[in-house]
Amino acid sequence: MNNEPKTSYVCRKKFTHIYQFKIGLKDTRPPVWRRIQVPEVYSFWDFHVAIQDAMGWQDCHLHEWLLKDQDTGDVAYLGIWPAEFEDEPEVIMDWEVYIKILSKSPELSLDYKYDFGDGWQHIIFFEGRFPRNPDKKYPCCIEGQRACPPEDVGGPWGYQDFLKAMEDKDHPRHVELIHWCGKVFDPDIFSPENVKFWNPQKRLKMAFQE
Repeated sequence: MNNEPKTSYVCRKKFTHIYQFKIGLKDTRPPVWRRIQVPEVYSFWDFHVAIQDAMGWQDCHLHEWLLKDQDTGDVAYLGIWPAEFEDEPEVIMDWEVYIKILSKSPELSLDYKYDFGDGWQHIIFFEGRFPRNPDKKYPCCIEGQRACPPEDVGGPWGYQDFLKAMEDKDHPRHVELIHWCGKVFDPDIFSPENVKFWNPQKRLKMAFQE
């Protein structure tokens, strides 16, 4: 799933409003974050794909949503695979649940985890529901800062070690990590205009083919 689309996907479904979110990557200093707008008709699977594309992840690991009702304490887990063992909580397929519940249930908090090995936690702020701009293409990334960490870098703490090694030419792992990364990594570079979005349905088919 690591081939970028040649053109950015545009949602063709009918919708009159969009949802705006700010997504921050937990435990990164300075922070890595994005602000995106997605159609109100999106499922959580669609939203997952938009986050992956906006952040710069390659969607090559499992992910999980945790929806918690702040009033009742009830928790729902959303993902792409059902629970493997009986003692694990039930997982609802995330294409079966739609993001509209966020405006209907303001007491819901939202957490998004990517790559259970590296353990990347995303802090997501729902910033509101707004009328669709007919001159704009959705989904879209409107703001953000700093590059996405490389896949399999070891989570937030491995990423900090990676940055230290990349910044110091005398570091014993400097050359090794440049070869591993495949490029000279600049953590400060990010441009919303360069974000391209996948078709979520095509990505879903690819997930099950693999």
